[in-house]
Amino acid sequence: MALTTSLLESHLKTTPPELRVLQMTKHFGSLVALQDVSLTLKPGTVHGLLGENGAGKSTLVKCIMGFYAPTAGQIWVDDQPHTIKSPKDAHAFGIGMVYQHFTSVPAMTVAENLVLSRYDHRQVIHWKTEYDALHAFMDDSPFRVDLDTPVAQLAAGQKQKLEILKQLYLKSRILILDEPTSVLTPDEADEVLGLLREEVQAGHLSVLLITHKFREVMAFTDEVTVLRKGHLAGHGSVADLTVADMAHMMLGEERQTKDMAKLAQADPVPMLEIHDLAAHKDNGLDAFGPLNLAIRSGEIVGIAGVSGNGQRELVEVLAGQRSATQGEIHVNGAPYGATRAEMTRLGVCALPEEPLRNACVPGMSVAENLALRNFDRPPHAKWSLWLVLKSIRSAAQGLIATFSVKTPSPETPIQNLSGGNVQRAVLARELSSPDIRLLIAANPCFGLDFSAVDFIHSAIVEARNRGVAVLLVSEDLDELLVLSDRILVLSEGQFTYDSPIETADVKDIGHRMAGH
Repeated sequence: MALTTSLLESHLKTTPPELRVLQMTKHFGSLVALQDVSLTLKPGTVHGLLGENGAGKSTLVKCIMGFYAPTAGQIWVDDQPHTIKSPKDAHAFGIGMVYQHFTSVPAMTVAENLVLSRYDHRQVIHWKTEYDALHAFMDDSPFRVDLDTPVAQLAAGQKQKLEILKQLYLKSRILILDEPTSVLTPDEADEVLGLLREEVQAGHLSVLLITHKFREVMAFTDEVTVLRKGHLAGHGSVADLTVADMAHMMLGEERQTKDMAKLAQADPVPMLEIHDLAAHKDNGLDAFGPLNLAIRSGEIVGIAGVSGNGQRELVEVLAGQRSATQGEIHVNGAPYGATRAEMTRLGVCALPEEPLRNACVPGMSVAENLALRNFDRPPHAKWSLWLVLKSIRSAAQGLIATFSVKTPSPETPIQNLSGGNVQRAVLARELSSPDIRLLIAANPCFGLDFSAVDFIHSAIVEARNRGVAVLLVSEDLDELLVLSDRILVLSEGQFTYDSPIETADVKDIGHRMAGH
């Protein structure tokens, strides 16, 4: 009997715990990020967490990991409720998370990063002892990464393996993976998820996999939970679900669209043309391309896609913030290299994502930021040398009134404004250009309230009705369905769908967005 009990205890120690999330709710002021979401991660399984951007996936796992204190709800580990206030608390229950962005120290070696990841407070490290233990650990691990290599010298796939190895080194039995394949090639993604799947099947781990990709859910998970706009949209065994079922849960069926009073355009002409355009990500991997696209005057072309599929890099190339690796761009028939002079001459304006970081100088005043496009030209400057402050302030007052920018005064630093008012100010600056022909807008309404969204949508459509060509990149499918004349899907750096908005198929768009 004693031997049987001992074996049972040994088995229990190696079996991952069951994780249950019950009625999890998280409010940020009046914003409901998560409402009454429940999820069960069974021991020795891979559970997919699926949903569009903004569906609540990150909020849910941050509540599990103790980054957020939930407004309501409970976390149970092996049939016991627990309060988790920090990642250290989560670690105590065997829960570890691999984040979307790498957390290792680039200048340190793999061995040093593994030792650094521990929660202990040892003041002296005996490296011979550590290396003996690290070699033994690596021999039993699903991945192999050289212990003496500085992290900065590792390829992206090896860095991602190291992030997972850190959690295995910490003896985490439940792994939460946040988009673990977003920085990997398809072959690397299959290798990493396949090896983790083997660890799960051996009973060593349970995995909660946050993903947007139906292919990964179908190939590597046992069960799936789908969130939509902060609510539980559905769950079930992957064996019992089709891609169409999951797409329906993720995107919904009824899309509440509204008429935006679009005017017919007489004699539209090609305004933006890109030919065989390609660019790299920051890590040197291909971001997108080669791509071909044409947008006519008075047309809004919407690009749908899950974050990380090349949208950001495409916008940065068009806005002059990233170099293309190949291809050509023409605006109104003229070659375009995205210099400030060309943007001015050809009438190219941009409404980028995170405008306070990408389109403003935070410490400068609202008036000064409103003048960034034309501060060195009359009437704001004489002889391209002397600034006419009175003219800059007067123009700012007019734009503030026209675009309803709420600011104490034109001299207020723009960083003191709310996100919606920063966006209004940037929109005012860009759309007030008298020669605007092309507007590049990236997630223009992310995080804004309803009134700001309606205002920005109306301003974009009004520009389109004046003959402006609009490239609208958005992770909000409803926004694209409302505003676009034509919709494309960018998946893994390629356009995989192209349709006039009148005949667009939401289910097909969802499949293409998820890389299926």
